[in-house]
Amino acid sequence: MERFVIKGCEVFLDGRFVPSDVEVEGENISRVEPGIVPESGVPVFAFNNCRILPGLVDVHVHLREPGFSYKETVATGTAAAARGGYTAVCAMPNLNPVPDSPERLGEELEIIAREALIPVYPYGALTVGERGREMADIRGMHGLAVAFSDDGRGVQSGDMMRRCMAECAATGNLLAAHCEVDALLNGGYIHDGAYARAHGHRGISSESEWREVERDLRLAEETGCALHICHVSTKESVALIRAAKERGADVSCETAPHYLLLTEDDLREDGRFKMNPPLREKADRAALIEGLLDGTVDMIATDHAPHSAEEKSRGLEGSAMGVTGLECAFAALYTGLVETGIITLERLAGLMSVNPARRFYLPGGEIKAGGTADLAVFDTEEEYTIDPAEFASMGRATPFAGMRVKGKCKMTVCSGRIVWKA
Repeated sequence: MERFVIKGCEVFLDGRFVPSDVEVEGENISRVEPGIVPESGVPVFAFNNCRILPGLVDVHVHLREPGFSYKETVATGTAAAARGGYTAVCAMPNLNPVPDSPERLGEELEIIAREALIPVYPYGALTVGERGREMADIRGMHGLAVAFSDDGRGVQSGDMMRRCMAECAATGNLLAAHCEVDALLNGGYIHDGAYARAHGHRGISSESEWREVERDLRLAEETGCALHICHVSTKESVALIRAAKERGADVSCETAPHYLLLTEDDLREDGRFKMNPPLREKADRAALIEGLLDGTVDMIATDHAPHSAEEKSRGLEGSAMGVTGLECAFAALYTGLVETGIITLERLAGLMSVNPARRFYLPGGEIKAGGTADLAVFDTEEEYTIDPAEFASMGRATPFAGMRVKGKCKMTVCSGRIVWKA
């Protein structure tokens, strides 16, 4: 049974950081208290002036297996997650085969069991093949899938979405909605704003997101479905979700680091700035930050979406949608939001660990004696430059490349195992 002590840190306990040592024994935390004197032979890891957070939880990652292992594998994706301080990730279902039945989900589960470095909780698809025409076997995948989503595309039919929500409500499953109205996309690939107009690009309207948010909130309230809205990027979406929460709807939402830290003003003619939804305007970023502060936005998920270098080399118009984020999310957010005084580190810990674990009924989200040893040690004073060449992920396209940040992950412990140490 592995046993070790981490000393010299401030530990996130009951919502605040306090000086303490942590002793890990087997899969669990045996002691959390100052001045632990380990028994002879027990390894000690001294991290002076570091912070220990509950292991980060990302409810929106693309691990690309089965079907697209040239972009990422479960092994490389979970290694990237461990390097970023994550001890649990939820894998999206736009795979081949799409996990729309217990048998097809079983193929993904076999890969996860064999290759994953940290726990991976897969989504099941809402519709067969994610094509929006026939409901997937939601009931059959209950207990195997963490939640249900057709991520990568919106369910265009309101009647189909109502049926899916009713089935999720009946079976007690969370539904995660990718909100996008195809008829409002108009061939766009970046935000329909000043940059698109100035550089001759086709734009994606904000309405293409918030119109479907509006519809799905209404349907969730009609059916009693627990709804989670993915990658919120517009001010209108934030306002709609806030109003739904005030009405008592069972709804949560996520946004991603790039929407909180960047806008269309940061765009470059480079595929590493292309993702869906796209980078929006300053007013949208401000609304998202306001949502973090008032609780409308429940959590931050990376939407880690790796592609091959060739797929991301075709500029804004031709590159594939999606950027990587697991290995740089905490540092970028700590530097951009905490160091600037916008939110506290305690709030960031809630957004990246406590809240996602609670909403998705996952282990973790807290540090306590007797609890599972899922934790991450961050040196919030260590400054470095984000260099994708150092990533464990096969995907290297990130808009944060070259950014000077603070917040280096020094160690990640998952169920008592050291899965990453710098």
